[in-house]
Amino acid sequence: MLLLGLESLPTKGMKKKKYVIKRSTTGLGLFALADLPPQTRIIEYIGKRISKEDADNRYIVYLNETHALDGKARANAARYINHSCEPNAAAYTTGKRVWIWSELAIKAGEEITLDYGPEYFDAYIQPVGCRCKKCV
Repeated sequence: MLLLGLESLPTKGMKKKKYVIKRSTTGLGLFALADLPPQTRIIEYIGKRISKEDADNRYIVYLNETHALDGKARANAARYINHSCEPNAAAYTTGKRVWIWSELAIKAGEEITLDYGPEYFDAYIQPVGCRCKKCV
């Protein structure tokens, strides 16, 4: 699934992917392959469920007050979604699953971005400077 540039190749009986992983201004990023209207489900953030205490320094998304998903596995393409101060997507938790949905219209070739939230921003992004499209 993570062969760069090959995510868009459909297999018989499977839907065509809506994204591709490629270089962005902040490293690797997730980019739309086709125009995505607002309120389109893009991808599921997958990973092993871990305790909140074990979540430091990992590719994580919190499920609730006590658990998070550790999305470090390369099979989790959603881990390549970068932070933006003006995001075009949002993460929604339903039970033990996290889905990424477009909030705005995303054009083909545009990077899919999320707001990582104030705690993450203050701890990890602000000290080195934000490199999102708005801030650069």
